Amino acid sequence: MRRPLAFGTCAGIAVVAVTLAGCDIPESGGDGDTTTAGPQTRTVTRTEPEPTLPPEPKPAQVVDACPYLPTAEAERANGQGVSEVRTSTEKPHPTCFFYRPDGEVQLTTQVFTGKPDVATGIVDRAAPVDTSNPTEQPAGWSGGYLSDRDGAVYAVAKQGTAVVVTTNQSQSVKARTVASDVIATLGL
Repeated sequence: MRRPLAFGTCAGIAVVAVTLAGCDIPESGGDGDTTTAGPQTRTVTRTEPEPTLPPEPKPAQVVDACPYLPTAEAERANGQGVSEVRTSTEKPHPTCFFYRPDGEVQLTTQVFTGKPDVATGIVDRAAPVDTSNPTEQPAGWSGGYLSDRDGAVYAVAKQGTAVVVTTNQSQSVKARTVASDVIATLGL
């Protein structure tokens, strides 16, 4: 036996219909796509500020030898005699500056240990990602190298350590050889 709908039931259906009217219900387009009318969501990407890099190292004192690259090794790798070695004041590893007999810098070796983002920033300052050739040598290190008629730079980082070598020689392999020697000597 069928019962007719009572007024209370019809009123309940009306309340449900009014409630549903306020919801975001997918609308079907003519091609079967569904779109949702309602509040939009936007994604905001926050970027970390650029790390504050230490200033470029400067030679501060004449020394007998670089603490992590023997003069004979620098001469062999760079192919020039060394008349003088100077170091910067950074600790624990000063930057070493190797000079030619005519007084010009022929080779520099910079070692930074600290925060990983600063190490990466130092490498990018020396061999910018946009203009340098990428490298991953020695194993586990990454960075870049550049060379031109005025010289070459080889810069790599691993975690919080950066090694940057510049040479007055246009062959970047010389800077890479020195970087590998420095990394091996320091056990980095």
